[in-house]
Amino acid sequence: MADEASKIDHKRHLLLDQPLLRLPYELLRKNFRSAHFTTEWDAAFVKNLLKDTATGSLNAKTPPEDVVKNLDVMLARMRGLKRKLTTNAEEEARLYRQLDARVAHLRELSGMHTVDDVRYESWSRQRLDRLMIDYLLRHGYNASATALANERQMQDLVDIDTFVSMSKIRTALEGGSVQEALAWCADNKKELRKLKSNLEFMLRCQQYIELLRAEQPGKTTEAIAYAKKFIVPFNETYPAEVLHIIGLLTFGPETRLPAYARYYSPDRWSQLAAIFVDAHNKLLGLPSFPLLHIALSSGLSALKTPACHGAEATASSTPGHGTSLTASVCPICSTELNELARNVPYAHHDKSHVASDLMVLPNNRVYGQARIQECAAKAGLGPNHVKDLVTGQVYPADKLKKVFIT
Repeated sequence: MADEASKIDHKRHLLLDQPLLRLPYELLRKNFRSAHFTTEWDAAFVKNLLKDTATGSLNAKTPPEDVVKNLDVMLARMRGLKRKLTTNAEEEARLYRQLDARVAHLRELSGMHTVDDVRYESWSRQRLDRLMIDYLLRHGYNASATALANERQMQDLVDIDTFVSMSKIRTALEGGSVQEALAWCADNKKELRKLKSNLEFMLRCQQYIELLRAEQPGKTTEAIAYAKKFIVPFNETYPAEVLHIIGLLTFGPETRLPAYARYYSPDRWSQLAAIFVDAHNKLLGLPSFPLLHIALSSGLSALKTPACHGAEATASSTPGHGTSLTASVCPICSTELNELARNVPYAHHDKSHVASDLMVLPNNRVYGQARIQECAAKAGLGPNHVKDLVTGQVYPADKLKKVFIT
């Protein structure tokens, strides 16, 4: 049983590491689309200009100096395209380097079969460092995450650049600026449309609200023009919301009507930041919660039993109480983890393993007879007494009762 418990299930083990390979793949797709769009756009411009220049030159409608000028424009455009494609090539090389490092990291696990393998400790420690860096990046502690990655020399196993860019846009939204988020939406317009994200609509609405908040005649006129250009086109997708937003023209920031006052609430900026983070994570195939939270909740759930939050377990894990054997053996009953595990579900075990010689003590605790007799002998008790393994209470052996499981 011990060998079975220590065996590594590679498929389940790697469920937590899906984003490790998924994110570079998504970034490679994005980089390819960017290079393809840039090439098509600049190539079309150069072809059209070349065609017009050649036609005008043959028909003697374009002066020689204009022909030379057009050639200079085409050369400058192609040099610009070369610089952009060089940047795309460097980004692609960086992402492939990341993929190679991550595949090698996961390949190490395939050579391990039990958690007793000496290599597994260092591998799991490295994974814990990755989860910590992921947690720090998601909460905006970019400097700490970068320092930890540099110290552990695992820059290719974490996605610092992606989360730093996300953090800048989120911070800008929380500070009252939508320009950075709108630029991000423009770069990912097609993908956001496939996801049916309302991020761009919400950003446009907020920009419109800020124009109305100023309560100046010029700003009101500007707000009307802005609504016609950027908000009315969303009428087919969000008809009710557009109607409501346009109605703000008659309700200023001082309105007390809850249906309209909520649009002027400062909390909308934090809501916009949350919507952006959600859209960003979905676009790149990232989980909504930090991987550390997922791993921790899974581990707590796997160890949690109904006894972990009983009256005695709670008392033993409360500061000021003596450390009991339960708290020292069970991680969930410890002071550090007891409260964290309170709301996670109990473990689901497909199989139960129960001793065949169960005996119940007068305090209603159940142990295997061979086990309590062995502990009594080690404690120096006579053959007619037994000892509770947790509380240490001593009872006469004839007070034990046989347990029958039906």
